Amino acid sequence: MLVGLEGPDDAAVWRIDDERALVVTTDFFTPVVDTPYEYGAIAAANSLSDVYAMGGQPFLALNIAALPPDLPAELGSEILRGGAEKAREAGVVIAGGHTVQDKEPKYGLVVIGFVHPGKMLTKSGAHPDDILVLTKPLGFGTTTTAIKQEKASEADIREVIDWMMRLNKSAGELALEFGLQGGTDITGFSLLGHGYELGAASGVGLRFDYAKIPFISGARKHAEAWTFPGGASDNRLHFGPQVRFAPGIDEASQMLLFDPQTSGGLLLCVPPDKIDGFLSRAREINQPAWMVGEVTKAQGIMVKE
Repeated sequence: MLVGLEGPDDAAVWRIDDERALVVTTDFFTPVVDTPYEYGAIAAANSLSDVYAMGGQPFLALNIAALPPDLPAELGSEILRGGAEKAREAGVVIAGGHTVQDKEPKYGLVVIGFVHPGKMLTKSGAHPDDILVLTKPLGFGTTTTAIKQEKASEADIREVIDWMMRLNKSAGELALEFGLQGGTDITGFSLLGHGYELGAASGVGLRFDYAKIPFISGARKHAEAWTFPGGASDNRLHFGPQVRFAPGIDEASQMLLFDPQTSGGLLLCVPPDKIDGFLSRAREINQPAWMVGEVTKAQGIMVKE
């Protein structure tokens, strides 16, 4: 066992031999959007993300589904179709799975991938002076909460769905191409929560530049209306004591950094001597990449204006 219960990493890793290790993970959740096909695709992309966050390549998956007995069969089929087509896009075979009855739909995948034991991407791999690069914008949690409360515009809905459905495949392959060692994906614990886990596991700190952090279009509007999921407050309560904000960063802006993300991007630690090549290659393959801060020697998290 190379990665297991002892650390906060994104998946378990089991060495097979000197060249191969298995990456194993699972994730599932209740609907974050109203359309069953897109819900299935988002859940699948989110489940696959943990393998990419470890520097691995997924190849096999199993469905996990909990569906109400009175759910029309065509809606359940659409959820599974969304997951299957997203898995196919990733080059992954879904070989069955398991379904139980529940009052509220839940869907996700068990995912298995391969990674080279010497080329893993872990939360303990960050080094001082690494540049922090984010591969998707933030604001998914507040926007999906606005959808549930019927406060989101059609443009907001389309934008957040498109981002959540986007695989982290090319971002993970880019990390592998440049031999990166430190990284994680940004999901339920928010940018600051997962960032803190990365820093703590590596014995370093992180400094974010708020002005450089990308957000989807409606995020600020929904944040100012305080349309946050409950997980944002939980994240702030748990991780807040580890974070120092510059005085000019207001409450809504702070909460956006504690906002839980569904199928968020990767936060990658790129050595300074590789950053120019990394960003150039990202542009070539149409992979979004924003420089949002740097790794520091002082532990904890600082957010500057």
